[in-house]
Amino acid sequence: MKLEIIFTIIITISASLIILESESNEIIHTYLDKSVPFVGGDIPRIEGIEGNGIKIAVIDTGVDFNHPDLLGWGSDGKVVGGYNFIQEGKPPLDTNGHGTQVAGVIAADGQLKGIAPKAKILAYKVSENGEGVSSDLIIKAIDKAIEDDVDIINISLGLNKTNTNIENAVNRAVAKKIFVVTAAGNDGPTLQTIGSPGKNHGSITVGATYNNLTSSLVATLEINKKPYTVVPMVGSSKLNDPITSKIIFGGYGKKNELAKINATDSILLVERGSDVKGELLYFSIKEKNAVDAGAKAMIVYNNQPGIFLGELLHEFIESDYKPQIPVVSMDRKDGLEIRDQIQEKNKANLHLFYNPDFVAHFSSRGSVSPFYIKPDLVAPGVYLNTTQINGGYNFTSGTSFAAPHVSGAIVLLLEKYPSLHFDEIKALLMTTTAPVSDAYGKKFSLSDSGSGRLDIGKAFQAKLIITPPNFVINLSSDYPSTEKQLKLNLLEGTLEKIQVEFEGSEFIKFSYILNENNLIVKIKMLEQNYGDYEGIINIKHSEVNYVIPILIHYTEGSISVNQKDGKINFVIDHPKQWNFAKISVINSESGKTNTITTTPEKNASIKVNENLEYWIAAKIQVDGESFDAYNTIKVNSVNQNNNELELPNIPEKQIEIVLGIILVIGIIGIISKKNTIKEKL
Repeated sequence: MKLEIIFTIIITISASLIILESESNEIIHTYLDKSVPFVGGDIPRIEGIEGNGIKIAVIDTGVDFNHPDLLGWGSDGKVVGGYNFIQEGKPPLDTNGHGTQVAGVIAADGQLKGIAPKAKILAYKVSENGEGVSSDLIIKAIDKAIEDDVDIINISLGLNKTNTNIENAVNRAVAKKIFVVTAAGNDGPTLQTIGSPGKNHGSITVGATYNNLTSSLVATLEINKKPYTVVPMVGSSKLNDPITSKIIFGGYGKKNELAKINATDSILLVERGSDVKGELLYFSIKEKNAVDAGAKAMIVYNNQPGIFLGELLHEFIESDYKPQIPVVSMDRKDGLEIRDQIQEKNKANLHLFYNPDFVAHFSSRGSVSPFYIKPDLVAPGVYLNTTQINGGYNFTSGTSFAAPHVSGAIVLLLEKYPSLHFDEIKALLMTTTAPVSDAYGKKFSLSDSGSGRLDIGKAFQAKLIITPPNFVINLSSDYPSTEKQLKLNLLEGTLEKIQVEFEGSEFIKFSYILNENNLIVKIKMLEQNYGDYEGIINIKHSEVNYVIPILIHYTEGSISVNQKDGKINFVIDHPKQWNFAKISVINSESGKTNTITTTPEKNASIKVNENLEYWIAAKIQVDGESFDAYNTIKVNSVNQNNNELELPNIPEKQIEIVLGIILVIGIIGIISKKNTIKEKL
């Protein structure tokens, strides 16, 4: 009997429909039309480029092709094809909403306009109700999209683990030069939370930022100059100036609790929920109680592990209720720490301000591998109004809706540059991003935001293509410097006035040489500060700034590699005497890993059967400590007539087979109508 794994859906956070009432009693709505111009999507339309002739596969819950903005099934409609893997023989009509929302961001063409309104959609339905997705169906959908000769595959589904079969399916698509755009996931802000297919080396993985709206609030909190992570609640307003005051603990924020303390002019700290079973103590009630007690602001810490997005405005508020003070949410651990350390002389500083280029706290983070950078970039994924089933519109948040912004951008670039190579389109997209900064003005790390926020306008202005768009450097105590060559492909103009600058640590020396259409950069470590470091190479040409992120591994030990007759030979080195090393050899295309072990008395080598790039990772044991070392090698000496794979020096006791791995998959998008009461409590 065939074993089919059905994965349980994870919904991390919900965002409800946001309707704010201004002082003039006008209703303010948030629209998809905000995010499209924000990422420069209106610039291609000036040139008449809207996605004509480009086909995008949406692997999801289907698409509502009866929606007026996505109208038509078949060759004359918006949805020109696809397949229903749930009810074979029937059209892939969406009855859940998620796939329709994704398709709307890409190609809505009606009351709402997507990124590429004239593009054609192929809908591959792999889930009926969004409650579970078979990994087998995702793989079948990818293969069917390849068969149907699509240009782009959008996958706003994901695992929080690795699934080799899905990874291999993505590899098959990328090998056919089909762009595979994947959502990073909604398991942030914890690091290393991107799973399949987002962790795939060849996919374009997209995290989520806020949108260009007045709802794009971020917050900072410092107590006695120590920063804490807080999230503004829906309904809070920006501050013209930070609030500086003492913190007072107010229990659960009930009236009787606040009557016992002096909360006047304080920043009130309260716990989420209630100590009375079944009591519905909404955030709006807590806020009103805090206002009546004279507080300037309120912090609500979680009553369970993790942070959350709270709402002051919801369907259960009283008709005359209006938030009056800023309210933010906080992780339980941080809240308890503050509660237990409150002193009479404590001083807190709270600020709320707009920052649309801010990575959403739910957006999954890298890294996924020491050998490449994920996510690749970020795009708006918060408070988007997009198409919904039954002809409606719905507000939603999630990396599911950041990914289709990028899919739509690729559509536009393919129409503008039909002759460009696959890698060149990808490089154009990734090197023209806009910077994203945290609430303190510091740029987000590569594991948070990749190269930055999607900027279609800059990509269309670009006159230069730089490959590769990012890279990883492996340095060590005995190899403290290296060179890397960047290829510069001119679309227009010359390289006479090109400017090159480096952002990075002071002890990283950067230099470069321009040799015709090649930029040769040299990186050298000036101090023995071992660790991982990030840097950005900024290249300015014809008023466009291109960003090339780099990740530097600077290790105390090293692993040198060479090849002969399809065999990779290894030499381990460390300033101290090492006694044992475990070496992992990773096929860069399939991800397959083979492991060997060695000691100083042995010659370490492994035979491979494909001519391609291999990633090498070593764990070096020195006096009971473990040290990492990395390298890469492009093998070109394999005799293709001999496909045997030798694995010498593998002690049987070192081989472990892990069975029964159960992965969890979730539709990564966050659908607003599924919002529950607990986000309001």
